[in-house]
Amino acid sequence: MLWPFTVVGGGVGYLIASIPGAMLGALLGQALDRRLHFRSWAEMRERANGRSVPQDDELIFIMLGRLAKSDGRVVDGHIQQARVEMRRLDLGEAAQRRAIQAFNRGKDGRDNLRVHLTRLKTQPHAAEGLLRACWRMAWADGRASRTERELIVLWGKWLGWTADKVEGLSSTEDEQRSRGAPASSGGEFQDALRLLGVKADAEPAQIKRAYRRLLSRHHPDKIAGSGANQIQVRDATEKTRELHHAYAVIRDRRGFR
Repeated sequence: MLWPFTVVGGGVGYLIASIPGAMLGALLGQALDRRLHFRSWAEMRERANGRSVPQDDELIFIMLGRLAKSDGRVVDGHIQQARVEMRRLDLGEAAQRRAIQAFNRGKDGRDNLRVHLTRLKTQPHAAEGLLRACWRMAWADGRASRTERELIVLWGKWLGWTADKVEGLSSTEDEQRSRGAPASSGGEFQDALRLLGVKADAEPAQIKRAYRRLLSRHHPDKIAGSGANQIQVRDATEKTRELHHAYAVIRDRRGFR
């Protein structure tokens, strides 16, 4: 990672005092990068253009605003879905105001989202939470347009996801509820199988192993212990609830305990 002031400091230090100067200059430059939260030249350009670096709870609403306006017009369904996401994240009054500002900021389409998304490649749980929220917004008006789909797939690519994996999130139970269509028992069963990554005729022991493996990977306590932020822990909690429900659906359908 080439931090701007770290590189500049190292270069200037080298010109002044060779290698010792470069080391001291790089050290001072890194301290400045950390203080100003510059992690790349692209972020520095964004700041120079008057675009502040969004926090995690702002980035998601910038993305949702961009999606809502992607087809040219923001409808009531988009506004309502943004409010649902605020409740889902349990945002306080001040955080809600920031979320509204971020949503409106996203509508102008001037943020370089690639800058902010590529740094989340090493945080798969955060990436999944962002993409799920995006699909919910895309379905908020009753359909996910081609433009919306292309945007979400592109963002997924920047997050390190394949197109098929991103598209797969679109058909989960959350998105079905967002469309206002109650999931049938058959659809719910298929969604549960996809979530656990097992086949309908898998052995009970295999299903249990898949469930426990995913539960261990996404457990909120484990996520929190790895230094995750509050939003990531909330996403982990929601994911855990989905896994519990999926396992219960499969267990009831297959008749094992």
